[in-house]
Order: sequence, then C-alpha cells, then structure tokens
Amino acid sequence: MASVVVSPTFFLRSSSSSSSINLRVRAKPLRRRLDSSSFAPSPLRCGMMEPLEFGNGSRPFIPILNDKMSPGLLVSPQTRGTGGNHDSRLRIFSGNANPALAQEIANYLGLQLGKIKIKRFADGEIYVQLQESVRGCDVFLVQPTCPPANENLMELLIMIDACRRASAKNITAVIPYFGYSRADRKTQERESIGAKLVANLITKAGANRVLACDLHSGQSMGYFDIPVDHVYAQPVILDYLSSKTISSDDLVVVSPDVGGVARARAFAKKLSDAPLAIVDKRRHGHNAAEVLNLIGDVKGKVAIMLDDMIDTAGTIVKGATLLHQEGAKEVFACSTHAVFSPPAVERLSSDLFQEVIVTNTIPVPEQNSFPQLTVLSVANILGETIWRVHDDCSLSSIFQ
Repeated sequence: MASVVVSPTFFLRSSSSSSSINLRVRAKPLRRRLDSSSFAPSPLRCGMMEPLEFGNGSRPFIPILNDKMSPGLLVSPQTRGTGGNHDSRLRIFSGNANPALAQEIANYLGLQLGKIKIKRFADGEIYVQLQESVRGCDVFLVQPTCPPANENLMELLIMIDACRRASAKNITAVIPYFGYSRADRKTQERESIGAKLVANLITKAGANRVLACDLHSGQSMGYFDIPVDHVYAQPVILDYLSSKTISSDDLVVVSPDVGGVARARAFAKKLSDAPLAIVDKRRHGHNAAEVLNLIGDVKGKVAIMLDDMIDTAGTIVKGATLLHQEGAKEVFACSTHAVFSPPAVERLSSDLFQEVIVTNTIPVPEQNSFPQLTVLSVANILGETIWRVHDDCSLSSIFQ
C-alpha cells in the first residue's frame, strides 16, 4: 500500500525586500515498503548554500487570504451590489418624507430598501421598529426634513435611535434637504439659531455622520460635532443644461441675491465660463423681498437664475421680472430644493420663465406640477456618495 507525504506551499517573505521566495514541495508516493532500513540516515543533503536571513529576525509566515482580509482580491468591484442585502454590511432605510428617492438610491446601489415599520399612534406619537437586523452594519437613513418639517425631523431622530439601540456599527443620516438651514445665524436680538439646535439633536440621537445636499450656507457644517459630507446637485443641473441648444455666448448666470454669489460663480465657471450678474435685493421680513437693482449685463442673453431653494418664489419671481425689464431674452430658474410653499406654484407658472428646473431632494406632489417644471433626480449622486462613504473612498472626484 502506497503512502503519501503532503507538504503545503510556503511563502517566505523578507521584511527588507518586497520579493518572495516560493518553495513548493510536491507530494510523492513512497513506492517501497517502510522497514527498519527506512529510518537509516539519508545520504541526500540540502542544496541551499546558506540559510535564509530576515532583516528583523521575524519568522516566515503563511498568509491566509479570505474575504475579510483582502476583499479587493476576491470580490470584483462590479459585483459590489449584486449580492443583495444578505451578504452586505450596507443597509439603506427610508422614512416617510421621500421614499421614491430612497428607492432610486437603492436601485443605483443594487440593494433592496431595508424593512422598517413606521406608524403614528392616535395621539400623534411616532413609532419606529426595524424589521431586520442591522448589528454591525453601515446604516444610511434617507430622510429630508422637508414640510412638514417637524414631523419628518422627529421621525428621523427616532429612526436614528432605533438603529443605535439595534447595535448598528455606523449610522449616517442622509438629509437631501436640511430643514431649519436658513436659521443659521442671528440677524436680530433674542433670535434662536435653529440650524445649530437641529444639528445637536441629530448628533445626540446617535448619528455618526451626516450626508446633506446643497446646504443653505456652508457654515451649517460647522454646527455638527460629527463628520458632514456636503453633496452638490450642480452636476445634475449642468448636465441637463448642456443638452439645451443654447449658445455659450448668449448665456449669463444670475445670482438672486448677494449671498448666493459664490454658488453662482462656481456654476458659471463650469457652464462655459459664462458671465455673472447679481440681483441686489433688500429683505423687509421673512419670505418677503424687494428688488432694488441689477449688477451686470443681461440684454439679449439667456439668463440662468440659480438658487439653493425656491420657497414662496417671491425672490426669484421679482428677479425674473427685473431681468426681463433689463432686456433678457429668456429666463431659466434653477434650484436644488423645491419647497414650493404657497403661492409659489402660481408665481412660477406665469410666462416669466422659459423653464423651472429643480431636483427631487423634496418630493413634488402632482398638484404642484405645472408645464414649465422639470424635476431632475439626484439619486445617482447620492448613491455614489453613499457607496464611497461605505467603502472609505474620496468624494471630491465626483464634483470635479
């Protein structure tokens, strides 16, 4: 009966060199019977002239490759979302604020939305229960704090608390529209700074990170004591405008107020380095503005008005009226967040605008639709950002 001696393949690595010595010992059958003479000293000698030396005196080791140590070697990046939720540590959950956007994000990632139960008791209290395990997972909660802002905010806080108590490893609040962002400073005596308060609530609830889209002001990121990833919807709007047959010589980007100049300048630079105009306004109260004059030339040009949000549309409508008075040929209104508080729809549906372009960070109900309205999706940008956060990759290349 033949016996077999088996030796594994050893990888001997030297710390002083990146080269490896690969010694293979193949299994060979012993064709003769083992007897007492088999234990006699063998005349064979090793052909190695000198022993192996290691710079730090460490011993050779056998590397163990598995999906935990080297996922990049065993799993193709193209299959990152094709396995379903059962083999992924990435979980996407949606609140009631914008489930359609959350579903688009999940589709981009190749995942199913996580199962969650959200209901209201008879007295209006909110109840949240996760219907699947999130222990040790990276959880992303998609919930804009759009109108009704207080309801959606409280729902987000309870969702965060539920994930924290379910032992989620990381909890990221994905807030496409950050309510209370306009209350970012004191403009009068004895005012609150609501943006800071909401940031504290989200942090204390247990969120480890916030992913927000087009904040009203960049300083709001500093209100959080946790990392904030700021996503911009500009690439989506720019890509749509590039499909228009508008000559670059006829374009002018208009900021509806002085506070949005930096945003409009960055947008104009990417839009064929178009010239910039500024609408000077003086605000007399909340949701009330009066246009004074226009800085820049718009005569005979196609004006692209850019703002982070459209609430009652008072600012952008008065700005468009001034642009037409100054000789603008056409006016396009572009905004990330379509808040559309009354009477925004009535104002925007007038003949002042060639087109009103917004994104779906806030759901636009059917009753708020009008012929000039175009809604673009930011699901791909948010989905790519979520994947890169989960995979510890850089985000800056998305917006370059």
